[in-house]
Amino acid sequence: MSAAPASRDTATSAIDLDRFAATKLCRDPYDYLIVPGFLKSSAIAAIDADYPAVARAGSFPLAGLDCGPAFRNLIDELEGEAMRRAFAEKFGVDLAGRPTMVTVRGRCQARDGRIHTDSTTKIITVLIYMNAAWEAPGGRLRVLRSPDDLENYAAEVPPVAGTLLAFRRTENSWHGHSAFVGPRRVIQLNWVTDEDVVRREAARHRVSAWFKKLVPFG
Repeated sequence: MSAAPASRDTATSAIDLDRFAATKLCRDPYDYLIVPGFLKSSAIAAIDADYPAVARAGSFPLAGLDCGPAFRNLIDELEGEAMRRAFAEKFGVDLAGRPTMVTVRGRCQARDGRIHTDSTTKIITVLIYMNAAWEAPGGRLRVLRSPDDLENYAAEVPPVAGTLLAFRRTENSWHGHSAFVGPRRVIQLNWVTDEDVVRREAARHRVSAWFKKLVPFG
C-alpha cells in the first residue's frame, strides 16, 4: 500500500491558504476576491530579494529569467496541488489537469493598464503584488463594471506586497488601471485550458523579448 500524501507544511509555507479560504468570494460584477496578506509577512523580504531582475516594461515568463531560491520556492507552492485545490473549491471550477502559466512584471509603462478581460484560454487569473508600498494614484488595478469606464469600478487594489487579486475569466471580467510609469512588481499565475496555450504563449514571449532587445525602452 502506498503512503498517504504528505500534508501541506503550513509552518514553512510562504502563502496563507487559510486566509484565502476565509475570504468571501465576491460575485459582482464577476467572481473575484482580494486577499491582503496572502503572502506571509515573514516571507516577503526573502521573496523580494530573490525576485527576478526585470528592467523593462512588459510581462515575462520565468523560463528566461534568473531568480533566487525563495522566489522559486514560492512559484513551486503557487503551482502546487494545495493551491489548485483551494482555488478550485473557492471558484467552483474543476482545475484537474489544467496547466499553469506564470509570468512576472517589474516595470509599468504609460500604455499598460488598458481595460481588458483576458484571453478565453485563461480560466482563472491570480495576481500577487510585490511592491513595498504604494502611494501613487495610478497603477491600482480596478475590478470594472464596463469595458469603457475606468471610474465605474467595484473594487480597487493597491499593489502592495503580499496582496492577492484573483478572478474567474468571463466575457465581462473587465479590469484595468490608470496610468503609472515606474517600478511595479507583479507575479501572475493562470490556470489555462491546455498545454498548447502554454507553448504558444512561451513562443510569443520569446519573440516579444527579441524585439525588446532591439528597442532601448519598452
